[in-house]
Amino acid sequence: MKFIFADSLDYVDPNFDFIADRSPAERQPYWDDAYPHEVLGYAPYDGVLVSRGIVGDHRVKGKYTASQARRFHLVGVRKFLRLDKPQFAHLDIFGDCGAFTYVQDEKPPYTPAEIAGFYDECGFTHGASVDHIIFDFDPGLTGLAGGSADARQRFDITLENAEGFLREAKAMDARFTPLGVIQGWSPGSMADAARRLVAMGYDYLALGGMVPLKSPEIKLCLEAIRAAVPASTRLHILGFAKADDIDSFHGYDISSFDTTSPLIRAFKDAKQNYYLPGDGLALRYFTSIRVPQAIENPKLQRAVKKGVFRAEDLVRLETLALGSLRAFDRGAADLEETLHNVLVYSAPLVEEKPYEDCAASSSLARLAERYRTTLAERPWKQCSCKICQDAAIDVIIFRGSNRNKRRGIHNLAVYQEHIERLDLKRAVEPSDDLPRRLCAAEQ
Repeated sequence: MKFIFADSLDYVDPNFDFIADRSPAERQPYWDDAYPHEVLGYAPYDGVLVSRGIVGDHRVKGKYTASQARRFHLVGVRKFLRLDKPQFAHLDIFGDCGAFTYVQDEKPPYTPAEIAGFYDECGFTHGASVDHIIFDFDPGLTGLAGGSADARQRFDITLENAEGFLREAKAMDARFTPLGVIQGWSPGSMADAARRLVAMGYDYLALGGMVPLKSPEIKLCLEAIRAAVPASTRLHILGFAKADDIDSFHGYDISSFDTTSPLIRAFKDAKQNYYLPGDGLALRYFTSIRVPQAIENPKLQRAVKKGVFRAEDLVRLETLALGSLRAFDRGAADLEETLHNVLVYSAPLVEEKPYEDCAASSSLARLAERYRTTLAERPWKQCSCKICQDAAIDVIIFRGSNRNKRRGIHNLAVYQEHIERLDLKRAVEPSDDLPRRLCAAEQ
């Protein structure tokens, strides 16, 4: 099972100064920055996925600048991502259309011929057909029953595009492996779409529209699809948001999935944003310690404008919290003193009150409990990855992109090991009912 990382220009400045809290003045974003595989010295994934919608153009606002998009087209995806070194030659490079970027449109802004040409010219190893997301979902429907008019229209558009995409790929003798994208409003409609895609000639299918579904609903879809296609058909899950639950999906014979979850959890999850391997096949989660910039944080600045706090007082508390954390890391401060200084600076954020006025609040008490666990266990000292070794306690401080994305890259490395452990378990303990289902599907 391959873990494909969905990139969105997720690089960091390797020369960022944590003490001065700034990058060198001469830094040029992208050119001087480093991707996860450059920071760690190895790729913490089996491949990378780049969405056409992230690159962007005059029709879809992407994340790339105009010059970055031009360079992407000029040098190709592998060189742009700086994966053109021999040690990265084995990595897959998946492409999809980024259907979320045009979900409001009546139809996708790209034609099958245009996207097939894009994948081939830019050097992708795998490319997904042009799909249109369906958000309707009813697990209780059977076959092709139900489905709104809009869902059925998107279903037809996705299949028509898949047929045209495969035809174009064959006509241009494309160097990439085409994936037919499945969209549907129920397990049965997805199974029907999968069956039709296999009949077109696809042997690698990608499940789209899985992001809003819960794990049991995704499994229902996989069950239905697996029963409708040959065992040799490979399955990929696009935008797998349930990455932490991947161990429960082992019986569904998934060939690959893409996610950015381990990275974005580092700065979008308030509680579980630093990973370590846990007992057995589990992951352990820790809460990073939030110390935002006093003069840049919008919430703190609003409080200053209202006269609740003085800016110089917040800066002093911020400096004290950061200094205490670094002293704690050196062994020059004890846990309770450090925790107290962090909480004093946290109070304006959590309760919008001075610490003295809300020290007994339940919110601060819960935060204190999580922070105490993090400080007591010192997880950054338990990790041997280059980021934790270089950044030390700064990797666990929730503050700005350079710390937060480093923590996310560390999470990617831990997650890759997690997948490898699960695959090892799978080899030792094969699912007992999957072969039966697959044989039934082939018959």
